[in-house]
Amino acid sequence: MSIFQPLKDLTESYLSAEQCAFIERAYRFAYLAHEGVKRASGEPYITHPVAVAEILAGMHLDHEAIAAALLHDVLEDTDATYQELADAFNTSVAELVEGVTKLDKVNFRNHKEAQAENIRKMLIAMSKDFRVMLIKLADRVHNMRTLGSLRQDKRRRIAQETFEIFTPIADRLGLHNLKNELEHLAFKAQNRARYNVLKEAINKAQKNRKDFIQNICAEISDKLQTLPMEAKVIGRQKDLYSLYTKMRQKGCQFHDVMDVYAFRIIVKDLDSCYRALGQVHHLYQPKLGHFKDYIAIPKANSYQSIHTTLLTHHGVNIEIQIRTEDMDEVAKYGIAAHWGYKEGSNNQNMTAQLQTRNWFQGLSDQEDHTTNSVLMLENIKQELGKNEIHVLTPQGKIIVLPAQATPVDFAYALHTKIGHRCIGTKVDNEFALLSNKLESGQTIEIITSDEEHPCGDWLNFVATHKARLNIRQYLKQLPQEHTVPEGRRLLKQALGSTNLTDIPQENIDKLLADHRLNDFDSLLNEIGSGKLMSIIVARRLRGNAAELTESELKQQNRRSAIKGTEGMMVSYAKCCKPLPGDAVIAHTSPGRGLVVHAKHCHNVTGFEDELDKYIPVEWDMNVMNQFEYSSDLIIMMINHKAGLAQLFNLISKCNANVVEIQTTELPDHLYLINLTLVVINRIHLSKVMRQIKKLPSVKSVKRSNQKDRSKRQIN
Repeated sequence: MSIFQPLKDLTESYLSAEQCAFIERAYRFAYLAHEGVKRASGEPYITHPVAVAEILAGMHLDHEAIAAALLHDVLEDTDATYQELADAFNTSVAELVEGVTKLDKVNFRNHKEAQAENIRKMLIAMSKDFRVMLIKLADRVHNMRTLGSLRQDKRRRIAQETFEIFTPIADRLGLHNLKNELEHLAFKAQNRARYNVLKEAINKAQKNRKDFIQNICAEISDKLQTLPMEAKVIGRQKDLYSLYTKMRQKGCQFHDVMDVYAFRIIVKDLDSCYRALGQVHHLYQPKLGHFKDYIAIPKANSYQSIHTTLLTHHGVNIEIQIRTEDMDEVAKYGIAAHWGYKEGSNNQNMTAQLQTRNWFQGLSDQEDHTTNSVLMLENIKQELGKNEIHVLTPQGKIIVLPAQATPVDFAYALHTKIGHRCIGTKVDNEFALLSNKLESGQTIEIITSDEEHPCGDWLNFVATHKARLNIRQYLKQLPQEHTVPEGRRLLKQALGSTNLTDIPQENIDKLLADHRLNDFDSLLNEIGSGKLMSIIVARRLRGNAAELTESELKQQNRRSAIKGTEGMMVSYAKCCKPLPGDAVIAHTSPGRGLVVHAKHCHNVTGFEDELDKYIPVEWDMNVMNQFEYSSDLIIMMINHKAGLAQLFNLISKCNANVVEIQTTELPDHLYLINLTLVVINRIHLSKVMRQIKKLPSVKSVKRSNQKDRSKRQIN
C-alpha cells in the first residue's frame, strides 16, 4: 500500500469517502492483475498506472477517471475482460479503459498503420468522453519521464511521436502544463546533446536571473498597488524547449533570445486585467507588434490572457501575461478545468467543450473506408499542426477555423444547413469567391438560397473535415439520375480543353478496372456523389501521353512543375522533399490539394497495390526549372576553424541557398550537420554535394531520407 498512499492522500483531499473507496478497489484490482510483472526499469508494473492516476488527481479529475487510469493497461496486458471491468466497477469505467487500450491484438502491416489505427480509435473514443485522452496524455507523460531504460532508437521514435501527435492534442485541449512537460521530455530524448548544452547555459546564468526576476516582480507589484489592486505577480524563466524553439526561429544564440523572462499577473476580475495592462505599460515601454488580447478573442482551446512584451529600465525584454484566477486555472488544466462533471460550469466553458468535442469528432471521422491508414495518420498530423484563423460573423461572433479555410468551411462551421444552402459570400462587405482563402479578422457573410445544394467541386478546395464530410454525405444520398450528369459536368470542367471523346479507351478501361467499376456511367456516378475527385480522375484519364496545350504553357501563375495539375493546389511532402528528377507519386489531402511524394518515401510504401488512392505523376521538364525546392543534406565534418564559413561560401558559389541548419557535436572533434538547401532540381543538388565532398574537413555528405530526418532534433 506504500505505492498507493500518495495517490490516496491526494484523492482524499477533494473526493468523498465513497469515491475514494471506489478508487482503492480499482488499485487492488490492478495490483492483482499486474502482480509479478516488472517494467523495463525493473520497478513493479503497478507503479506506472499509479503514477498516471496521480497526474490526473493533480488536475482534480473525478473518481471514475482515476479508477480507469489505474486500470488502463489491464485489458491490453492481462486476461481481464471488458465485462469483468463493467461488473466490478461500472460501464463508464470499462468504456474509458477500452478507449485507451491499443489494438495490439490486431495484425497490422507495419508500425505506422498500427499507430494510425490506435490514434483514430482514441480520437473516436475521446469524441464521446474527453477523459479518454486525458488518461492517454497522462500515460504518455509518465512514459516520457521513464524513457531512460529504453534503447536510443526507441526513445527517439517515441519522442517524435510525442511531438507530432500528443503535444498538439494537449495544446488543443488547453493542457499547457502537460504540453510543456511533454515538449521538454521529448526534446531531451530526441536531442540530448543540444538539451545538455542549453541546460548548462541556463544554469550558469541562474543566480543573476533570479535576482533580476525578483526585482522586476517587486517593481510591478509596487506599481499595481497604486490603484490599489489585489494582484499576484509571478516571475519565471521561459522553459528550456520554448527557448530552443525561439532560438531556431530567430537564428540567434542563447544570450540573444528575446523575452527569456516571463511574468504572470493574476487578478480578481476581468476589469482588473485591463487596468493592470495600463499600469505596466506606464511602468515599462511596450514593444510594437508584441501585443495580443486573448481575452477579447480566446483561443480555440478556451485559453484567455493578455500578452504584452515590454522593455524594462534595465534594457531587457520581458513578456507579461495578465489574466484572472479562473483564466489561470483554464490555462493550466484546459478542458479538465471545466469538465462537465464539475458544478458551476458556465456557458463559455460548455461551448468550449462542445467545440473541442466537434473538432475531434471531425478529426476522427473516416471520410472513406478505403482510405489508407498511413495517409489518414498524415492527415491527422497535418490537422493537428494547422494554424488557426479567427473570423467574424456580421453579428460579431468569433469563429475559429484552420488556416486555408474558405467561406464554404465557414458556412458549415455555422450550421450544416447553412453550408448546404450556401450560394455566395461577402468578405468584409465585398463579394468574393467561395474558394477564396480566408484571413484572420475578416467579417464573413454567407448568402443562401433554399434551392441551392452542395457542389462536388467544393471538395477540391474545402479545408475542414466537417465541410468535407457533410458535402460527401449529401452527395451520396442523391439519386443516380442526378449524380451522373453532375459527374459529367465536373469531369469536363477538370479536363479543360481535352474532350471526353479524345480520351484513349485503354485509359478509361484501366481506370474502371482500378476502381472496380462496371462502366463509364458508374465512374461519373462516383464523381458526382463525391467519392472520387474530378481533378484526379481527369489526370488519370489523360495519362502521361497527354500534351499541354499552348495556352496552358503560357500560364504565368502555375502552382507547380507537375504535369496535368493546372488550376490545382499542389504541395510537396515534407517527409521526403521530392526534387525534379525524382520518381514521384501523389495523393490528395484536405487543405493541401495534391501532395507529391518521392516513390522511395516510407509514407507511401506499397502504393503499387493501392492505385485507387495514389496518382502517378510526372515532372514537366519544360517548366520545372522555373521553381525552387528545398532538400535536406546530412554532413559529417571535422570541427576545423572557419569550417562552416567555407561550407557556406561553397554552397553560395553553387547558386544554392541555406534556409536551415542544425549542428550536433560528436566525439573526436566531429560535427553532424543537418542542412536544408534551396535548389532547382536533383542535378543541381548533386553538383552541390560533389563540391561539398571536395572540402578537406568533410568526412561524408548524403541526401537525407525520412529515417535520417526522424533523428534530427525537431522536425
